[in-house]
Amino acid sequence: MDPTTDNAGPSGDPGTARDALEALRAEIAKAVVGQDPAVTGLVVALLCRGHVLLEGVPGVAKTLLVRALASALELDTKRVQFTPDLMPSDVTGSLVYDTRSAEFSFQPGPVFTNLLLADEINRTPPKTQSSLLEAMEERQVTVDGTPRALPDPFLVAATQNPVEYEGTYPLPEAQLDRFLLKLTIPLPSRQDEIDVLTRHAEGFNPRDLHAAGVRPVAGPADLEAARAAVAKTTISPEITAYVVDICRATRESPSLTLGVSPRGATALLATARAWAWLTGRDYVIPDDVKALALPTLRHRVQLRPEAEMEGVTADSVINAILAHVPVPR
Repeated sequence: MDPTTDNAGPSGDPGTARDALEALRAEIAKAVVGQDPAVTGLVVALLCRGHVLLEGVPGVAKTLLVRALASALELDTKRVQFTPDLMPSDVTGSLVYDTRSAEFSFQPGPVFTNLLLADEINRTPPKTQSSLLEAMEERQVTVDGTPRALPDPFLVAATQNPVEYEGTYPLPEAQLDRFLLKLTIPLPSRQDEIDVLTRHAEGFNPRDLHAAGVRPVAGPADLEAARAAVAKTTISPEITAYVVDICRATRESPSLTLGVSPRGATALLATARAWAWLTGRDYVIPDDVKALALPTLRHRVQLRPEAEMEGVTADSVINAILAHVPVPR
């Protein structure tokens, strides 16, 4: 993303909102080194009211990234460590009997927050994983037949270790489809790793973001103004057809048993729109679609076993499709 400074105005207007969201990258960099693409993806998800799956090996600052984002956006955040013995009520909340009033009262779970960090979500069995489905899709939790609305904004940022690691439960396709983006967190480059160790040698404490200098640079008003501006970003019929052609091509790929659903096509259109606005335009171009295709679609396709054995990946299939689908002029 390139900062845009030509729009200025009072807090909450679209120009200032874009500047404020751009400032997130510099603010989060005070705590997290070299993860600009992931920061951008999280901002896009917030603009689209979507959720994010962060995948990477242990120790690449997935949790720290989400905590730093919450601090820089001044959002309420809660963390749930997903373990094999975690129960659905530990996430959503439950009815508790009050002996003084002789009545049951609802005790909200950690899902009642703005930014829920679901840490190592694939270390818990599917029953507990599914406890988030209603919250992610309907923005509410139903306990004992009573629906209870979640705060706005609400974003689930779930981290997971690669499924080949021992003791993990792969997320079912229905839940994967609820995530707007899947962001891969790579190991840092040599220089980035040197910078990380230098910070720690100088006394950096990842558990104390305030001491690290992370300050709120944007808030809910900026986010609401940004969402309104994104909704006005123009999408031509040619771009809409381009998105459809990309998604339909995944359904016809010989390497895939499962292609992108219409929900996935809608998600790609939404993320491309948000990216276009963040880069300073009020209209979407094909490059916006290409820029968001991998994180938006990679978790919505399923490889054939024989293709997987040959070393084919979801990313390589999507990149091949992007190279062959005609680009609108």
